[in-house]
Amino acid sequence: MGVFLGLCIAAAFGSGDFLGGRSARFAPTISVILVVQTVALAGAIAVVVAVSGSADGHDLLLGAGAGAANVVGLALLYRALATGRMGVVAPITAVVGATVPVTWGLIRGERPGTVALAGVVLAVAGAAVLARQSDGTRSTAGWRSSLWLAVAAGAGLGLSFVLFAATSHASGFWPVLSARTVSLALAGAAFLVMAPRQGAAAVLRGGAAWTAAGAGLCDIAANVVLLIAVRRALTVIVAPVAALAPAFTVFWASVILGERLAISQWLGLVLGLLGLVLIAIR
Repeated sequence: MGVFLGLCIAAAFGSGDFLGGRSARFAPTISVILVVQTVALAGAIAVVVAVSGSADGHDLLLGAGAGAANVVGLALLYRALATGRMGVVAPITAVVGATVPVTWGLIRGERPGTVALAGVVLAVAGAAVLARQSDGTRSTAGWRSSLWLAVAAGAGLGLSFVLFAATSHASGFWPVLSARTVSLALAGAAFLVMAPRQGAAAVLRGGAAWTAAGAGLCDIAANVVLLIAVRRALTVIVAPVAALAPAFTVFWASVILGERLAISQWLGLVLGLLGLVLIAIR
């Protein structure tokens, strides 16, 4: 069950990352984030109304923290996807994002076994290969910038995963609602500060708006399934499988944008995904 739910999370996150990154190529990142969080909050309200739950202040606080980490992580990721290659940025973010909750699970006493630990090594090695430019030359400033954005995004998204996993089962989906409320508040505040400098470009229109809305639907769907998954399976199993999201991002980037990776980068992607699979099967 944990592996299946993890794959569902990966599909939703990976598709949402592609849509959000695509929208950020044609509009300011903060405008995209605002639309994504608005749609996600609407989805969270619908889920809370449909599913019963009773959350205390601790659960709501954890959800709020998860929301703050999530919106910062998404903003960094969308910026990285907009300025770098999706097929490289997404896997790096995913590996870092998986490492944070896996480490947390190990600290809490979860023991995935030797195979899973071997998977962690492969995943890190894959990220290192992916981080290299295909021509083997020294990275440019722009490349280094997108790389560090991807790493920081992964840390933020991984922290969000951990905070969601720490909520109680009885809280239902209230932590998701508190997370989305905080996310939208932060996105709204940032938009008010940055929008004057963007001018008319700050308002999303046409395809960029619809693409961002689609990213919001994918994001809330991933959060809902994530909360279900971490309450039914080990975090060290769910997190790495969910980190297979880059496979979906790369797929859409290949089909729609025609992106192609160098042979060495395909090797890095294969190593990273193989490592995540080993973690999943323990």
